[in-house]
Amino acid sequence: MSFALGLTGSIGMGKSTTAQMFVEEGCALWDADAAVHRLYSAGGAAVEPMRAAFAEVIIDGVVNRDALKQVISADPSALKRIEAIVHPLVAADRAAFQDVATADILVFDIPLLFETGGDAAMDAVACVSISAAEQRRRVMERGTMSEAQFEQIRAKQMANAEKCARSDFVIVTDTLDHARAQVQDVVRQIRAGLADA
Repeated sequence: MSFALGLTGSIGMGKSTTAQMFVEEGCALWDADAAVHRLYSAGGAAVEPMRAAFAEVIIDGVVNRDALKQVISADPSALKRIEAIVHPLVAADRAAFQDVATADILVFDIPLLFETGGDAAMDAVACVSISAAEQRRRVMERGTMSEAQFEQIRAKQMANAEKCARSDFVIVTDTLDHARAQVQDVVRQIRAGLADA
């Protein structure tokens, strides 16, 4: 029986980098964003149900994320209908991963873990964290979004302090070495617990 570790954290906190550190420690990784990408791509399980609900978002046989954003900004209630299509497909993708993964620790990289109630399915949760100033600096440095878009995303996410308070482990991503040492410590603690079980 594998240990299910939820990995979460707000935008710009260093979650993707930290997730790869868990892989380096021999954990298996399931990435929610990558799952959605698979579902939206050509032949993906979300393409036909999305075509039935929002034909205009299917461009060249894939779910076009920019077209999706336009639909949601024009009709905010569309988000609920999109989630009703996508969330069960994401859950099925995650279950399929769990069925075949053989690692002792399975890491589930889910940005909105607490917001969607996904923490209930985890044995423990690790949250990546950094100061608000550093978070803003990292996101703005990417050059992929405006200040307003960043604030919009942050508004949808649970406050960092609350995520940290609800997590079993907090990984501070101020430097790569510090983050890696904390990841190694989390893995050590979980493996010690598995050995005692």
